Amino acid sequence: MQNRLAFLDAFLIQHQTLWRFEPFQLSRHPAYPWQGSHHELCQWLDRLSFPEVDALLASEADLLRHLAPYIQDLQQAAKYTEFATIHSALPALSSVLDNGIPGRKLSQIQALSAHALSSSFGDSWLEWCAGKGFLGRQLCVHSLKPVLSLEYQQGLCDAGETLVNTLGITGQQFQQMDVLSEEVDAFVQPSQHAVALHACGDLHQTLLRKVVERGLVATTISPCCYHLTASESYQPLSLYGQASSLNLTRQELRIPLQQTVTGGERVKRHRQQEMIFRLGFDELLRAELGYQQYLPIPSIKKSLLSQGFEAFCRWAAEQKELTLPNQQFEHYQQLGQQRFERMEKLSLVQSAFKRILEVWLVLDKALYLQEHGYQVAVNVFCSREVTPRNLVIQATKPSE
Repeated sequence: MQNRLAFLDAFLIQHQTLWRFEPFQLSRHPAYPWQGSHHELCQWLDRLSFPEVDALLASEADLLRHLAPYIQDLQQAAKYTEFATIHSALPALSSVLDNGIPGRKLSQIQALSAHALSSSFGDSWLEWCAGKGFLGRQLCVHSLKPVLSLEYQQGLCDAGETLVNTLGITGQQFQQMDVLSEEVDAFVQPSQHAVALHACGDLHQTLLRKVVERGLVATTISPCCYHLTASESYQPLSLYGQASSLNLTRQELRIPLQQTVTGGERVKRHRQQEMIFRLGFDELLRAELGYQQYLPIPSIKKSLLSQGFEAFCRWAAEQKELTLPNQQFEHYQQLGQQRFERMEKLSLVQSAFKRILEVWLVLDKALYLQEHGYQVAVNVFCSREVTPRNLVIQATKPSE
């Protein structure tokens, strides 16, 4: 793992001009940020049609293959982001356990539960940021070990308790708790196996620190939303991560999360149209009202998009209490289209670094546990179609 992290660290630093930018902000600039150092890459991007860009954004394998000739060591870096997929399955039990869980979320919970159960340690489970306790409930029923589910929102604790009582499960208990507070120490015990599915930012960082500080016997964790942190930049856990000069900002921590499972072509079309409208409105404000900075506007009902660009502009102006002069809306919509296509080409290059950045972050956490005496493995627990956040860290404390 240290060799992987060392290579990816050097790779990210070497090629930082290719990913350290915000495509939305740079879409107004005629030159690429790497124009001087990657001339052939710029020429290739300029030759791409928008449908070709769209297709490459939808296929990581094709994207990496096309970019490899222009980015040194990209193929080797991509290999270092590959991990074995763990194929574990839960024994067949009553489907009543699955009631109330959306389909994709259910698949995630079942996959992570099976992975945790295949290496179950300790005499009980600690479910971190439990929500309604769906993950803990699977673990409780399948392992016959008690589960303590910690959750910040009292309403979710109450809903989880209602489900437990309805199902007649006696081994799962809920505790309303801010896991970032000192009070959590009273509920974290060495004999527990801690689990967390997509705990965000400071929440999963805190869990890993508690695992080490309290000497928990094991943890199974799938991190998510690395940018949700009180710090302005990422605070590495491992000694190697702390020694790195990478210093990821909060905005850069969002980059791995830009790969999502969408709702299909209709959702994608809505996203594209909304971005074109927002960019076009920005061009209108700059040209007609003298704005120098992008003006954020609220979320929009998707039904408004069907009314066209002019209706969108008038709605946005009303939200911001602006008076729009008479102008050619079609012209600014065309500018918005041009900026969107430019933004997607910038995103195309940055996309090649999404998984690399995510693996760097995951390896930092895995090495931290290893440095403190844990036996650690990083694996893939489900397909990317189920969730792109499909990496899991499994750490166990050797028997003394």
